[in-house]
Amino acid sequence: MPRHRRLKIEGGIYHVITRGIERKEIFKDDNDRKEFLSRFKTSLKKTKSTCYAWIIMPNHLHLMIRTGLGSLSDVMRSLLTGYAIYFNRRHKRNGYLYQNRYKSILCQEDIYFQELIRYIHLNPIRAKIVPDVVSLDKYQWCGHSAIVGDQNNDFQEIDEVLTWFGKKKKEAIHEYREFIKVGMSKETNIDFLGGELIRSMGGWNNVMRMKRKKEYWRGDERILGDSEFVSQVLDKAEEALELKEKLLKAGWDLTKLIRKVCITLKIEKEDIYRKGRNNIYSEAKALICYLANRRLGISGAEIARALRISQPSVSKHIDNGQRLREKRDKLLN
Repeated sequence: MPRHRRLKIEGGIYHVITRGIERKEIFKDDNDRKEFLSRFKTSLKKTKSTCYAWIIMPNHLHLMIRTGLGSLSDVMRSLLTGYAIYFNRRHKRNGYLYQNRYKSILCQEDIYFQELIRYIHLNPIRAKIVPDVVSLDKYQWCGHSAIVGDQNNDFQEIDEVLTWFGKKKKEAIHEYREFIKVGMSKETNIDFLGGELIRSMGGWNNVMRMKRKKEYWRGDERILGDSEFVSQVLDKAEEALELKEKLLKAGWDLTKLIRKVCITLKIEKEDIYRKGRNNIYSEAKALICYLANRRLGISGAEIARALRISQPSVSKHIDNGQRLREKRDKLLN
């Protein structure tokens, strides 16, 4: 079965799951866990992405991420590859570390934000790594402890999470913790691992009722949300894909884009390699980075090589390119 193309939605919230090959350990001790979190922090910072929840288990992990400047692939690619190289070198092993590619599910924020955080943070209790919420409060390899105030994870967004539970911080922490406790005795009916389909419709009775009325429900295993949300996401993804294919058929590539930007801004090609901020050369790089990545689907690594800059610089230029809408919209015509 061909695998689905990943959904690239700016500012989207994703549930990411990665498992060890043959369900083997990918974290053997605290040094491994610290190394992974250090790399995760760097990846989030480079892409200006946000982490709301996370858990490191011996043979798998869960992350809840809102994407920033780039796509989810920009966050995960170097993180997982770099950690695998580290792990193999440290533990004197060869071969693949992960079971296939990581799984990512785009989640509808207004419905599933709180539920997804609870699902992820209850993993240590479900796996009997810790016995109860009191122990979970102090468990350092899970994002829960940072939310209740026992750990300080500077890569994790806490304040935004707490706003879902109360206006005052102390009250919000209490309500969040109670929400977690309720989840211990509650069997979730949400499919956080494969995308919500039948349950989003209210069960099989509603499915049959809709069929009798010739009503149809749009679903996708890459998305957790109601039918309207799924439709909006798929339509947006299809529009982006159609635009990319149209541009590629018209002969657009990185070389042509660089040439067009230089002509438009009346600079020489060699000028784009000059350093400087808030000048015409910086603007040229911003336009090239944004259009190459967001419109042509060219990776940050390839753009960085072409412009002789670092990948973090590419991310910054993409961010700046977002503000140049009037100029960039004219360039690919």
